[in-house]
Amino acid sequence: MAATTLYQSVGTLQSCRNNVNSGLCPDYGHVSFRSVSKGFKVDVGLLRGGSFCSRKRSSCVIQASASQAMVFDEASAPSSATTSDSNKKTSEAALILIRHGESMWNEKNLFTGCVDVPLTTKGVEEAVEAGKRISNIPVDMIYTSALIRAQMTAMLAMTQHRRKKVPTIIHEESEQAGAWSQIFSEDTNMQCIPVVTAWQLNERMYGELQGLNKQETADKYGSEQVHEWRRSYDIPPPNGESLEMCAERAVAYFTEHIEPQLASGKNIMIAAHGNSLRSIIMYLDKLTSQEVISLELATGIPMLYIFKEGRFIRRGSPPAPTEATVYAYTKGFAFS
Repeated sequence: MAATTLYQSVGTLQSCRNNVNSGLCPDYGHVSFRSVSKGFKVDVGLLRGGSFCSRKRSSCVIQASASQAMVFDEASAPSSATTSDSNKKTSEAALILIRHGESMWNEKNLFTGCVDVPLTTKGVEEAVEAGKRISNIPVDMIYTSALIRAQMTAMLAMTQHRRKKVPTIIHEESEQAGAWSQIFSEDTNMQCIPVVTAWQLNERMYGELQGLNKQETADKYGSEQVHEWRRSYDIPPPNGESLEMCAERAVAYFTEHIEPQLASGKNIMIAAHGNSLRSIIMYLDKLTSQEVISLELATGIPMLYIFKEGRFIRRGSPPAPTEATVYAYTKGFAFS
């Protein structure tokens, strides 16, 4: 590795000047993280990158240009070094949200809702790409909906993760299912990531629209009526759920089951759906019912939040991977 050349490219950390208006401010950055288990330190120079700072949400998205440099310094990991990392982990945790990749009914422009259909080839590729984007962010637990497209997305994404741990689905539907799926090797168990499936994270149920072509439905009922069913907050389609009803179950599950895991220091990934994730983001970002209806989530694009001191800080979407990129999103996290 041409370390000498790379050293010349590494910048020093400069804080973004306080602007009256939020926006990009060019600067040079330097961030690092230490791998406790592998015993090396990674320094990343962000050359002519930028920090997008938002006063409204107290959030910061680090954006790096293509001219990034990466330097690997060999460093020993002293036995006492894990103490500060352990304390760091208990005070900060990562939350990754991923909307599933394109499904076969997305491709056909059909209302899907709670119908259980798999990913397309494009959806598989999107899930793999999402995995590359989060490959340097530690994941301790995974939550998915009960639908196969979300589960496929989570599993495919984790095939790209640098820890190479194996996601294993937790089966608690019966006492026998739990007993039969038990792992009896402690070493093997340490190399697994538990995956919890929950129907509460399902896409909202579209009622009598499920399976119908969206354009044909608009032609039949009128585009304004269909738009109201799809984008209003509290008006459900015939015999279906409104976004408000979807939010009630998704947010309740998040606060009862997932948020306590984050508070304990565990890094969590959620692979779910457009409306269940919009509901959770509404809670995380404290959006109003009017703000959330305009929120659009692309398939297969992960979003990162940091849970710190009881609040959520949005870090945006990790950048697309390049050959010489270790993300600034890993700053402060120790891999085990």
